[in-house]
Amino acid sequence: MISVSTDKTKLDVPFIQNFLKDIYWAAGRTVEEVQTTIDASVCFGIYLNDKQIGFARVITDYVVFAYLMDVFITEEHRGKGYSSILIETMMNDPLLKDVKIWRLATTDAHFLYEKFGFTKLNHPEKMMEKII
Repeated sequence: MISVSTDKTKLDVPFIQNFLKDIYWAAGRTVEEVQTTIDASVCFGIYLNDKQIGFARVITDYVVFAYLMDVFITEEHRGKGYSSILIETMMNDPLLKDVKIWRLATTDAHFLYEKFGFTKLNHPEKMMEKII
């Protein structure tokens, strides 16, 4: 049975950190850093028979803006529609369903996010960033 929860006490932080530490967008993130990101975000764990198989988090003000980050499903559970369940649950969460602007960055999962209405930026020339 698949379930998605925002209960942070259910999150397996070492499991999340173990996955993220080797992935291109979060390489080297420590357990302490992962815990800090969890504390500062709306988090979603996805579970198969109560065992965590994926994760995602959202940084938001709950009204105007939300940024989706650290979305993953473990390799052995990919291709079964679980990422779509995770994203759909996030987009329909009562705390987030009225957010006006959603953003994310992806190198290889455009097909997934397009199913939920994400598109390329209309005006990328207006966006700026600072990387330290």
